[in-house]
Amino acid sequence: MAHLLVVEDDPQLRGALVRALRDKGHAVATAPTGMAGLDAAVTHPPDLVVLDLGLPDVDGAQVLRMLRAVSDVPVIVATARDEEPEMVALLGDGADDYIVKPFGAAQLDARVKAVLRRLGVGAGEEPLRVGGLCVDPAAREVALDGVAVELTPREFDLLAHLARRAGQVVSRRELLAEVWHQPLGGADKTVDVHLSWLRRKLGETAQAPRYLHTVRTVGVKLAAPDATRRPGALGTPEGPGGPEGPSTPSAADGPEGPKGPYTAGGPDAARRPRALDTPEGPHGPKAPDGPEGPHGSETPDGPKAPGPAYTVVGPRAPGAPAGLAGPGAADPAGAPSAQVPPPGPADNTPDGPA
Repeated sequence: MAHLLVVEDDPQLRGALVRALRDKGHAVATAPTGMAGLDAAVTHPPDLVVLDLGLPDVDGAQVLRMLRAVSDVPVIVATARDEEPEMVALLGDGADDYIVKPFGAAQLDARVKAVLRRLGVGAGEEPLRVGGLCVDPAAREVALDGVAVELTPREFDLLAHLARRAGQVVSRRELLAEVWHQPLGGADKTVDVHLSWLRRKLGETAQAPRYLHTVRTVGVKLAAPDATRRPGALGTPEGPGGPEGPSTPSAADGPEGPKGPYTAGGPDAARRPRALDTPEGPHGPKAPDGPEGPHGSETPDGPKAPGPAYTVVGPRAPGAPAGLAGPGAADPAGAPSAQVPPPGPADNTPDGPA
């Protein structure tokens, strides 16, 4: 992409030249008078100047001589004067080429490229690579992951400018000045629309960006997809949701991690087996229906097994515990309790025979 300065006083012709050169892929700035053109060429040096001779304030030939005193920027003189002596004089004053009006956009574009090629302007710029995106300013070609991407001249200029500043946030004002050549600013919507078109052709959206990232209220940044992920961020391998995050088992948590049934403080800790329920407890494993009832215990393999009867004893002897007594039960003193026989016909009261 060449940066051109067109110095032309005719507004209609100036507009036509700008449209034609931009359609050919050039960035174009304009000046309506000789002194304005001289100032623009010194303040913002272009790659080439297209200079009209019939200017309202200063003759174009004089502007050429003043420009040559301060700059060696290439100049193509565009005028209706076709006399050979004047052509020779202009070339002697420092013009690099000469084109006679009227001329077509293709002819002017060919002369611009020939002058730039001859002087080596813009040559040697290497392709710009950002991740899988390759932007070749010399060939004006773009490829994404090896696949060619078709862009308009303005889209290419926008992408190339961002690629030269890869990894940096570029403001919309800078884009308007450098790509649209509107140093006084313009409509930010213009930049946003072209960015939207670029995203579509690069296969991304503003909600799910890969290369073009909008920084709210600041500008836009072109960056490789991998460069936008910070190590340690949520969901990355180094982050809290990755393999080394808090849910990874650790030695303190036991073999099943913080949610395993045998960890201290875990949600299932209340359901751990108790000592009395385990085979190592004092009573061994429980039967399915709990402790022995008054009519014997049920075994898992068959019906109720008959067991010794239990009766409520009368007033307890001193030192004997109250409640149920069964075979093998021991009192606090350690002596076994006597077995009470089942009640007979005459035994109608809890206190013994009448």
